[in-house]
Amino acid sequence: MIATRKVGPFDVFPIGLGCMSLSHAYGPPPPRDQAERVLKGALDAGYTFFDTAAVYGLGHNESLVGDVLGDRRKDFILASKCGLSRGDQRELNGSPEVLKVTCEESLRRLKTDVIDLYYLHRWDRRIPIEESVGALSDLVAEGKIRTIGLSEVSAPTLRRAHATHPIAALQTEYSPWTRNPEIAVLEACRELGVTFVAFSPVGRGFLAGGVMDVTALAEGDFRVGMPRFQGEAFTANLELFSRFRVIAEDVGCTPAQLCLAWLMHRDPTIVSIPGTTSPDHMRENALAASVQLSPEVMARIEATVNASTVTGPRYAAAMQASVDTED
Repeated sequence: MIATRKVGPFDVFPIGLGCMSLSHAYGPPPPRDQAERVLKGALDAGYTFFDTAAVYGLGHNESLVGDVLGDRRKDFILASKCGLSRGDQRELNGSPEVLKVTCEESLRRLKTDVIDLYYLHRWDRRIPIEESVGALSDLVAEGKIRTIGLSEVSAPTLRRAHATHPIAALQTEYSPWTRNPEIAVLEACRELGVTFVAFSPVGRGFLAGGVMDVTALAEGDFRVGMPRFQGEAFTANLELFSRFRVIAEDVGCTPAQLCLAWLMHRDPTIVSIPGTTSPDHMRENALAASVQLSPEVMARIEATVNASTVTGPRYAAAMQASVDTED
């Protein structure tokens, strides 16, 4: 029996499902029936934590989750996010009024009366974090959301927000090839009792072996614009992946499972949320919860893939400017 982990007051399977790729970011969304197989199959495979957002497909993803899983709402913990959209437009906006309207729209699309965990997707620095979190606190008081989360914020911002209202979870990118949370955020989460949720835990598919040729990426795939997937950096990272894949072979698991198992062994409180459009990969990811890694293997992974061995920053300069992290 695999032990559950805490996300705020909720007990969840240690690997959740990131739903974003079912609607946008990695090229065209999959056919509707395929997306349904991923979502329904995830429940059957043991997933109990589903992560979506208002901005994913500008409402498409929330509607998809609501339509497909609405009749099984009691079977999972639901997380969504606000602050990166306004109506049907992508817009960084953390004003209390916009956040509250976005929540109402999300509740309607998700076909639910309450969202278990509601994140501020990005901090709009024009608005004090205390004001944005204060608006979410009002939503807690009104019974529309149960807990508050933050995404892509620094340790100091987390502390300011937590002083306004308890923060249940903080999510940001974390995997063997993106180690920025180790600078300060993970320690702050432990100190405050905030669950750390790792998104892109398999390196946006790269450390799963899913991007061996960038020219094969679909039109609209946003990885094309990421520095690690470009030119000489990509070539160097492919060589790095070949060494990582050998470790997975030695362990007897897939590279994606090695990433997820590494996260589970790094900290007993971390929850990861890999995304996929493939029912087979969804089931593969869930099985990572049973992979055991020795201290020697952990050390081997960390010596192979780390901030010094990965080539290129995780975001281009314009995108990096929109996040409040210790990158």
